[in-house]
Amino acid sequence: MKNIFVLLVIGSLFYSGQAQNNRQDAIALEKEMVRFAKSMGDVAVTTSSMYRLIALEGDNSTYKDSLTYIYYSARKYASCFLMSNEVLKRDPKNKAVLELKALSLESLGALDKSMEAFKELFAVSNNNFHGYSLAKLQLTMKMYEEAYATIKQVEAINDEGIYKVNFAINQNHTQEVELLAAISYLKALIEIDLDKIPEAKISLEKSLKIQSDFVLAREVLDGLNK
Repeated sequence: MKNIFVLLVIGSLFYSGQAQNNRQDAIALEKEMVRFAKSMGDVAVTTSSMYRLIALEGDNSTYKDSLTYIYYSARKYASCFLMSNEVLKRDPKNKAVLELKALSLESLGALDKSMEAFKELFAVSNNNFHGYSLAKLQLTMKMYEEAYATIKQVEAINDEGIYKVNFAINQNHTQEVELLAAISYLKALIEIDLDKIPEAKISLEKSLKIQSDFVLAREVLDGLNK
């Protein structure tokens, strides 16, 4: 009876080791599938293999992060939002994923939730683009005092030169604007809503000093000077 028990234990260990080897082989195969599918630009196969990798690796798989980026790049904002929440369960202060979550919510039109996400992100990152995005949403939500407090905080942060902001000039054209110019422009819009017209003019002049061809800033300033 004792010998039978020993054989059962040995058999169980062998099966466990074999299963582990099979799992590692499956992971290696799926990773190769991801690599090859990416090289072919096949998003569907890449996504499918990543889901299988998550199933094989478990909840802490970093392929959840990768899927978040893929979904955002593909403009699948609902899927990006849902997957970002999965990542943030493991890594709640992941700034890149928090940004994708906030941007996805904004793209989905969930402005109040996007504002809360940007508020959480700005507290972690102290990044002027994140603060600018928060102030812009606060202005959209007519939270003028909150927006003004945020944009003044943003103004004091050094610009890292990473971000530029696109503005629609008309139905057919957009203009890429330096972030610092966009920050001063947004501050001016908030000051106009707060009936701080002299301050708004100063902010617009500052914006144009940073980028002299900023069309919207010039139009608003000209309108205030009439």
